[in-house]
Amino acid sequence: MGKHSAGLLLYRRTGDTVEVLIAHPGGPIWARRDTAAWSIPKGAPLDTETDLLDAARREFEEETGHRPPDGVPLDLGEVRMRSGKTVRAWALEGNLDPGNLRSLDVEVEWPPKTGLTVVVPEIDRVVWARPAEARRRLNPAQAEFVDRLLAALARA
Repeated sequence: MGKHSAGLLLYRRTGDTVEVLIAHPGGPIWARRDTAAWSIPKGAPLDTETDLLDAARREFEEETGHRPPDGVPLDLGEVRMRSGKTVRAWALEGNLDPGNLRSLDVEVEWPPKTGLTVVVPEIDRVVWARPAEARRRLNPAQAEFVDRLLAALARA
């Protein structure tokens, strides 16, 4: 069985459109990457977590420094990443100021295969993006979550 991740796609309504919050990974590998490099705030469940939604909420808080908003989450299902990882996501309506990002730091090997490490923020920035921009910037598999969110909101 492949690895699993769980995440939250925060969205807000702005006039007649929707914006989603997307996150850019920190560290030197990602520093100059934009197109198809972004993600929803997500991560692997802890061994003690049996509910993926609980893992998604915890990961959102760890990666953004903000508690996820209350409300009934909208299940966006799963996507399979090219790496083989399965990502399960939920959407929640809410708002946060990207300028107040407080991500956890992680240790990564840099330069690769040297045994040296650097400490970097897990997420170095978040932005609100309209659907077309989000699809362009998100990892291609995760861009599907934007389409699923829009379809669900259109039905509501």
